[in-house]
Amino acid sequence: MSAKITQLSNGVEGVFIKNDRFNTTLVSFNFYVPMAKDTAAEYALLPFVMTSSNKQYPDFSALNFKLAKLYGANLSASAEKVGDFQLLKIAISTIDDRFSLDNESLCDSATELLTQLIFEPKVENGAFCEEDVAREKRKAIEHIRGDLAQKRIYAKKRLIEEMYKGEPYGVAKCGSEEDVEKITGKSLYKAWQKLLSTAFLRVNVISRSMPAGLFDGIAEKLGSITRENVTDCTKSTPTAAVSKPNTVIETMDIAQGKLCMGFSSELYGDDESTAALTVMCDIFGGGPYSRLFTNVREKYSLCYYCTSGLVKSKGLITVESGIEKENATKAEREILNQLDIMKQNLFTDEEFQSSIKSITDSFKSYNDSQGLLDAWYSLKIVKDKLVSPEEAAETISRVTRNDVVYAARGVKLHTVYKLLPNDKDGDA
Repeated sequence: MSAKITQLSNGVEGVFIKNDRFNTTLVSFNFYVPMAKDTAAEYALLPFVMTSSNKQYPDFSALNFKLAKLYGANLSASAEKVGDFQLLKIAISTIDDRFSLDNESLCDSATELLTQLIFEPKVENGAFCEEDVAREKRKAIEHIRGDLAQKRIYAKKRLIEEMYKGEPYGVAKCGSEEDVEKITGKSLYKAWQKLLSTAFLRVNVISRSMPAGLFDGIAEKLGSITRENVTDCTKSTPTAAVSKPNTVIETMDIAQGKLCMGFSSELYGDDESTAALTVMCDIFGGGPYSRLFTNVREKYSLCYYCTSGLVKSKGLITVESGIEKENATKAEREILNQLDIMKQNLFTDEEFQSSIKSITDSFKSYNDSQGLLDAWYSLKIVKDKLVSPEEAAETISRVTRNDVVYAARGVKLHTVYKLLPNDKDGDA
């Protein structure tokens, strides 16, 4: 497998990822914009409105009929948070041209449909169709409410809000329910115009061979758009250490409490800069061999689950656990104790080797899925040079125990968030 960048225009690049394992071709448009409270909800709604209809296919029925004619092509949309930026993705996947009848170029047709949806939306008098906007707003609000109903997601969200008050990373990836309610057809049209003119755009193509003229056609489409003040999405502000950790406790009518802890790190950035931190975080709480699982959960039975996660671009480590109220303080102390064990180089060789193998195997497994590969290269925007999953795995394999200890010693507790049952019992 190989990947190559082609510059298409100002702030626009195409990436061809050659992979012979798949019988389909995937093309994705990835727009990167600054994460901001004022724009998050509108930008997050755009991919879903744009993939529901356009001028040529004004409703679901017409669009789905077109997808069916493309041998059941799959159209998808998403909005994610990548460091201090919002990633808006619109993608289409169709079977390779060699399987089509009458030598029809399915890839060309699918890409043409995708560009039509993006550049020729269904608008009138400078506004998106209010009916389409209202429908997608209802879905967005249901999604936001659904996340709030899932207390594990809610607790993690509240931790991030507390850690990054007034900062881009503290903004919810789809905005707030109130911000979604305010969206109109006209405001969304203005957001679409700004997106096309200022977003950094990466077009990923994953296929056995590069479809002829695909990037040229996209560049031609973009030629009519004035591109200025293009987003520089190569750097996110690292998480700053605090002199005194903050603790936030909330109560709610729930059966199981949640304990979330956020840590800053001295290491942050791309795969190479954070390789040791990646291994450290995995040994700490990444799998069934990890310190948090084998000790906090299994040995001491202080929680129902206990895992750690890493946001490389921010140098952020999070720990999430489900707890009984009376175990909240004990679990917090033991989690910090396990971090101290990492800093003192007291983890075992078996844990270290298990982590190295687990991470390298997981990186290599990206080649088994076009969706995973697309996600991988969508995140590789820190450097001009693309790093493949195999190259990242090789970097991980060179990490030593001393590297892990060094990484651990740069990890500092930033914020503790507890969501506890609102009864009067227990130790909070």
